[in-house]
Amino acid sequence: MAIKDIKGFSDKARADAELKTKLIACQKVRELLTLAQENGFNFIEDEMYPPNEPQFTADQLSERLAKALLRA
Repeated sequence: MAIKDIKGFSDKARADAELKTKLIACQKVRELLTLAQENGFNFIEDEMYPPNEPQFTADQLSERLAKALLRA
């Protein structure tokens, strides 16, 4: 269940200030995926895009990643 892992990672980043800072610093999806794996979450890039619902909010991501992952 990749969506469950994405949501779990997002939730952990909301609760952990250090992880949130590292997540915001990510400028590329590859960096986000590496950070997620380092924290025990495993998912692939394709699972973060529509038609799947976004699991991150704009304030959790760099401006660059927010534009890529949260596009309407």
